[in-house]
Amino acid sequence: MIKLPGLIDPHVHLREPGAAHKEDWDTGTSAALAGGFTMVLAMPNTKPPIFDAETLDLALNAAEQKARCDYAQYLGAGPDNAEVAAALADKAAALKMYLDATFGQLRLDDMSLWMPHFEKYPRHYPIVAHSESRSMAAALLFAAIYDRPVHIAHISLKEEVLLIKAAKAKGIKVTCEVCPHHLFMVSQVSEEEIGKKKEGRLEVRPRLATQKDVDALWENLDVIDCFATDHAPHTLEEKDSDNPPPGFPGLETALPLLLTAVDNGQLTMDDIVSRMYVNPKKIFSLPDQPETWVEVDENAEYEIRASRQFTRCGWTPFEGWKVKGRVRKVVLRGKTAFEDGKVLVAAGYGKNIRKQEKNEGLY
Repeated sequence: MIKLPGLIDPHVHLREPGAAHKEDWDTGTSAALAGGFTMVLAMPNTKPPIFDAETLDLALNAAEQKARCDYAQYLGAGPDNAEVAAALADKAAALKMYLDATFGQLRLDDMSLWMPHFEKYPRHYPIVAHSESRSMAAALLFAAIYDRPVHIAHISLKEEVLLIKAAKAKGIKVTCEVCPHHLFMVSQVSEEEIGKKKEGRLEVRPRLATQKDVDALWENLDVIDCFATDHAPHTLEEKDSDNPPPGFPGLETALPLLLTAVDNGQLTMDDIVSRMYVNPKKIFSLPDQPETWVEVDENAEYEIRASRQFTRCGWTPFEGWKVKGRVRKVVLRGKTAFEDGKVLVAAGYGKNIRKQEKNEGLY
């Protein structure tokens, strides 16, 4: 057995409110514990999206009733909520800006709409950007102009990691994350066809990239600050439809895949701890979780099977993959939360890490 700190996933979609048939705070945080995560940060592109006090309360009330691991909820940046978002910053995980295609209240049609958010959002929290390729370059320009931290979500391309490397060398306040599926999976279509046709169960954003992109991520691992799952569950019926939505479940497969990479000599245990605990804790100003740890059997060999997972969506893109390393036990705030395939804490045990618990002394 090896002992790890409670892992932190800064990028999950728990689908509540609005799409609980895919996932909710109960099933998603159960999946998190099974994957060795004791804290998750939930994205705001729900239905309705989380962009003001009313919608933030909607999400947090559901989490308070259902979450089994600790959590925080992102706010989404919209075209006219910069002041409201800034006022709510201490209650949120961070601010999420969708700089590529999105919809509704989170749609930012031009760069002038970004400016109030960069001006007003408190600088001790990062702005997290969904930005790909050239829009990512624009996000880095904004980070430089406003001299404030920006965290780039789910990078996947050679050009992206090299640009972030250059930005860091210039002192621009940028951090970034990569998802296991972008480290371990390669697009099944030709370079010319990528993005031109739907890929069914392999449909994801950012899209799976080429082998040269995957190689560049591994070759520039020192540039990457965090491993994040971008856990984005959809049902098989949805994925197998004529218009498959993008996204993979990932909370229960990330650590086994990365532990297998350690066994193969691609990573070290320190790489995992720094990118799944130390760095996200620092980047997002997250509190300590006392008496919290994860026990892993690093020699356990098995095949990934969706039938053994807690996520409600019922499938995984890694079905049948052989991995080495299994989460055996998770202790959260002194209580055994998961052990040998069973979640042992009740719904609601998870705590909102942005809530001030003045009387309980939890953090």
